[in-house]
Amino acid sequence: MLQLTGITKTFFPGTVNERRALEDVDLHLAPQDFVTVIGSNGAGKSTLLNVVSGSIRPDEGTVMIDGRDVTRLTDFRRAAAIGRVFQNPSMGTAPHMTIEENLAMAMGRGRRRLLRQAVTKAKRQRFREELTVLEQGLENRLTDWVGLLSGGQRQSLSLLMATLSHPKILLLDEHTAALDPQRAALVNRLTSELVEEHRLTALMVTHNMRQALRTGNRLIMMHAGRIVLDVAGDRKASMEVADLMAEFEKIKDAELSDATLLQ
Repeated sequence: MLQLTGITKTFFPGTVNERRALEDVDLHLAPQDFVTVIGSNGAGKSTLLNVVSGSIRPDEGTVMIDGRDVTRLTDFRRAAAIGRVFQNPSMGTAPHMTIEENLAMAMGRGRRRLLRQAVTKAKRQRFREELTVLEQGLENRLTDWVGLLSGGQRQSLSLLMATLSHPKILLLDEHTAALDPQRAALVNRLTSELVEEHRLTALMVTHNMRQALRTGNRLIMMHAGRIVLDVAGDRKASMEVADLMAEFEKIKDAELSDATLLQ
């Protein structure tokens, strides 16, 4: 479903600020893979997601989604195939639009916009049904401005919007990091349920190693722009946080300060 081959990206090349963010990264996600990504700050996690989404074009390598080469397509051109939830709850929604208007906009992601009624009676009924799953009472607040919602409610809505059109790839960029523990646990559970229900292929970046181990069927660890660990199945299921730390300590140029940022 998603195949990255030889992905390399350098920021500010030829300057004193030159930084190699990704170096010859190969990654293949089969349909319905749910891969969690961990690594210390600067490991290349968010850059990886930005390359997949089209926000950043790699210097070298190819990006294939469902057998199609999308390397040179902009994020707008990939929008129909990709859903994304950001760390900041404000980034995935339009605050000065209502809940139902946000959902209608999400349904039309990547499609040609026509002059027609944005929210029909049939759509409104579907929105109520979809919102019920979030357990936030939002199905009774369709005409409320999104800007009035709490951070947890907005992030839950962002998650629903990202999965509403059944994208080929779902990108989750530390999407629970800004929430309190209770809301984070709820959003993480909803994430797993929606991914399973819609049979999505997902890539989730997180700093929380316990979350990375509990979520999905596969885990990769990044360091200095490279994938240094890739575990799945029974091996992932049997791993503990201490096992991940032990794997990180095997990296030759890893430092203690980097390891603390993994937790």
